[in-house]
Amino acid sequence: MGSSDAPVRLDLNNPVFQDHLFGLQKPERHAAMDTLRKIRQLSWGQLYRDNGLKWEKIISVKPPPGIETIYSLRITQSRRCTAYRDGDFMRLLTVAPDHDSTYGRK
Repeated sequence: MGSSDAPVRLDLNNPVFQDHLFGLQKPERHAAMDTLRKIRQLSWGQLYRDNGLKWEKIISVKPPPGIETIYSLRITQSRRCTAYRDGDFMRLLTVAPDHDSTYGRK
């Protein structure tokens, strides 16, 4: 695990995340890009404390092999995305179609 002073580095290379991001309607896509731009300017400690992003551990979904914990954070006003921390990188996984599906509930 990296330091809480380290800047957050984004990994947007997951094809599922890309499909979800590019599939958003234009206003939501722009809001998501603004959020990603904001995250790039934060340290990990700032990210953890940011009330707008609401970085939360997801305990209702079993993480894939090799990933210790999955987290969710608000990427737009109405959507959350899932990610995990890998050193100084935030590796983004999905953009949920709605709030409840982030946590594995239907």
